[in-house]
Amino acid sequence: MKYLKNFKKITLIFLANGWFDKDPFVNYKPKVKEVKRDFLNAEELEVMTNKKLVSDRVSQVRDIFLFSCYTGLAYADVKKLKCLEIVTGIDGQKWVYTSRQKTDTSSRIPLLPLAMELMAKYGDHPQCVNDGLLLPVLSNQKMNSYLKEIADACGINKELTYYEPATLLQRL
Repeated sequence: MKYLKNFKKITLIFLANGWFDKDPFVNYKPKVKEVKRDFLNAEELEVMTNKKLVSDRVSQVRDIFLFSCYTGLAYADVKKLKCLEIVTGIDGQKWVYTSRQKTDTSSRIPLLPLAMELMAKYGDHPQCVNDGLLLPVLSNQKMNSYLKEIADACGINKELTYYEPATLLQRL
C-alpha cells in the first residue's frame, strides 16, 4: 500500500505537468487489511520475565524485549538508544530523553525499576561499551526469530514480534 501511495503521488505530478491525459488511479480504491495483534497480558509477561532460558543470546533478546515492554519504545528506538539519553529528571528519577526514530518527535519516558535492572545488566557488555549504546540489540530479524523461540519456551501461544512492546503498557 505504501508503494502504491507513493506511486500515486508521482502520477499526480505527471498529471499536473500534462504528461498524463488522465489519472490511472481514478477508479482504484485501496483495500487496507487491518492487522489484529495479540498482546501479552501481565501473567504472560511475568512468565517470560522469570523463565530460565537455554542460552545467553536468547536471554539477551528476552531482556531487550522486556525493556521495550517497560518503556514502550519500539525496536528502532531501543537499538539506537545511547547511555547519554538516560538522565535524571526534575523528580530525581531516571528518565529516557530521546527522539523517536519513526516520527522524529521528542520523548520523555520514566524508567521503571525493572527497566533499570535490565540496563544495569548490560552496562559492561562489549557492544554497549564500544558503541556507547544502552543495550546490545541484534538485528530485527534475529530478535523476532528468537522471540518465537522464547514464546514457545514460555508456553505463550501468541505470535511475538517487536510490534507488541510499544502498546503493551496500555494493556497492563
